[in-house]
Amino acid sequence: MLGERIGEGRGRVTTQRVLPSLGGGPKMETSFQSSGSLLGVADTETGTYVAVVRPDGSLFGEGQGITMSRDGDVLSWVGQGVGRLQKGGAVSYRGAVYCQTTSPKWAALNSLAVLFEFEVDSDGNTRGEFFEWK
Repeated sequence: MLGERIGEGRGRVTTQRVLPSLGGGPKMETSFQSSGSLLGVADTETGTYVAVVRPDGSLFGEGQGITMSRDGDVLSWVGQGVGRLQKGGAVSYRGAVYCQTTSPKWAALNSLAVLFEFEVDSDGNTRGEFFEWK
């Protein structure tokens, strides 16, 4: 069951590169940086994901990232999601990330699946919302 919203972030795509597809659909790596909050703690996030276009036109992505608070708390995450291309080159993803941290502020995330909605508009602006999965 989808729980309460536990975080949000807004940012920008910083780099993209095309990767060899080795028999699959087109593959692209995307990195982004954002700022927002997680469990009420202001943060900055840097992440990278690789997305592959599947035969039906949908996207499958896998990624990893690091989230840091202004006080020096650090959290790493890995995740997967599915997405769709939108008008003008925008992309919309839904998926889950799994976190690891020693920070007491974010320790509860070590045992949660964190669901996300992640949007990239045609100008490379990103918007993410994060929810606990109960």
